[in-house]
Amino acid sequence: MEFSELIKTANVEDVLLKLPFQPAVSGTLCLTGHHLLFSDRAEQRSGQLLLLLRNIDAVEKSVENLLGYPQTTGSSGTIIIKCKDLRILQLDIPGMEECLNIASSIEALSSLESVAVMYPFFHRPRELSLKDPRGLSSPEQDYTQTERLWDRWRLSKVNSDFSVCPSYPDTLIVPSSIDDDTLIKAARFRQGGRFPVLCYCHHRNSMVIMRSSQPLTGANRKRCREDELLLQAVIDESEMGYVVDTRSAQQAQQARMMGGGFESKSCYQNWKRLHRHMERGKVLQESLIKLVEACGDLSHNMDRWLSKLENSKWLTHVHSALSTAGLVAECVERDSHSVLVHGSEGTDTTLLVTTVAQLILDPASRTFRGFLELLEKEWVQAGHPFQLRCARSAYSHARLRQECPSFLLLLDCVWQLWRQFPLALEFSEALLLRLAQEAYASDYGTFLCNNEQERGSFGVRENTHCLFQFLLNCAEREQYINPLYEPTDLAIWPSVQPQSLQLWTGLFLRWTEHAENMNEAREEIWTIVKEHTERTGPVETTHTPLKHCDTFSAMENLTDELTIL
Repeated sequence: MEFSELIKTANVEDVLLKLPFQPAVSGTLCLTGHHLLFSDRAEQRSGQLLLLLRNIDAVEKSVENLLGYPQTTGSSGTIIIKCKDLRILQLDIPGMEECLNIASSIEALSSLESVAVMYPFFHRPRELSLKDPRGLSSPEQDYTQTERLWDRWRLSKVNSDFSVCPSYPDTLIVPSSIDDDTLIKAARFRQGGRFPVLCYCHHRNSMVIMRSSQPLTGANRKRCREDELLLQAVIDESEMGYVVDTRSAQQAQQARMMGGGFESKSCYQNWKRLHRHMERGKVLQESLIKLVEACGDLSHNMDRWLSKLENSKWLTHVHSALSTAGLVAECVERDSHSVLVHGSEGTDTTLLVTTVAQLILDPASRTFRGFLELLEKEWVQAGHPFQLRCARSAYSHARLRQECPSFLLLLDCVWQLWRQFPLALEFSEALLLRLAQEAYASDYGTFLCNNEQERGSFGVRENTHCLFQFLLNCAEREQYINPLYEPTDLAIWPSVQPQSLQLWTGLFLRWTEHAENMNEAREEIWTIVKEHTERTGPVETTHTPLKHCDTFSAMENLTDELTIL
């Protein structure tokens, strides 16, 4: 297939572009296989708009004379483009035929499903080379750098050809007393072959967090000795472990009728099961749609706005995720118990919980590089199906299939941590916003496909660039750094009280006047920090976070003032 076959009209002159809170601009519209370009020639400014077509979620068109009346010289059309990053832009195009052609071409090019024709395979930034090392971490590196694992854990290549579990990486960290044959049999007892594997070992007490999918006990309460041995090998006979199931007890019971299930007390005697209900799939996607609708309400009626916000239940999902992750972290840090986390497939809520729990517990995960490594390990390598989950966003008119904003919910939870602990995380809100956009539409291959097996079959590693490598080395790296960061070895325990959780305005109100105020606030924060550093010298990382209290107070006051404006 050639892109030219889908482009009915490539260029249109005298197009009027309207962006949120910017004056309308007239110029030339150009459509390529991957981008929508707008050039303001009158002002001799190019690149007024460069929009990746993959970022387009919905196209709405309104054309004069559409009902069959004769076309006049003054006929024109309007195209409303709604993007996955929640931006909405308008194009007023002269000529009915040109408008329809542009709209039709955008709809076709923005909905291509073949991975091989997506832009990351064509993107060649000057800063990177395809010969550069791919990614930031690997199971081998994690194991090598964690000496406390060596006596009880080992690296297994049982999944080297992805035949045991298509959604796992080729190398896994497993108990050293369990051989590969046992792992293969245990995998057959777990949905999708996702048997329990290690994802975190706590630096204080060597307790671990594991993840998996649900066991396939079914209505007949089937057992798997190998799966029981695998979990028993994680803990000593005198210890207790916790299984945190991200489904309600009722949902887990219903899953047994469909062939799934949960770990029974009689078969896993040293493991205690805890149910923490978390929504997923269609329910979560519809919640996002309702939230975005509320944020786009222009009625300026506060009661209506608050009612819509509450009905979306998005903050309820944030609460559930943070509280469940906090429970896992508490089991590990305060009670000194190892934990296995799973839901049904183990590719959505499971990864959300294990990621946030590690941010709570692990200081290394709260650094800029450490956070990117965590995302690579827990989401990219661990098999979150980005291609399916991020196919559509909040504006799409298509019927929901397997779309679900699990990764977006994770970023919201991280933002809540960042807001509650402004000194503890090295990265800034700008990084979270960038990741939210890249997950849905990216120049890089990091979030392509649904798992490592698919990325291998499409040559993603060899033929696309790594987003995380770019973010670490790009010229604008400073904007992704938190100027108030001061490391701490302590765990950070988020509050989940209603008054402690707030709407992520930086994302959901990003294209409003509020966002402009927040950008001004962030610039002023950098100015304050730099002036403070010039007066007092570099920050000593051994001091307590109270060292920045004056600066942070100034930041809070400034942010509040600009928000009111």
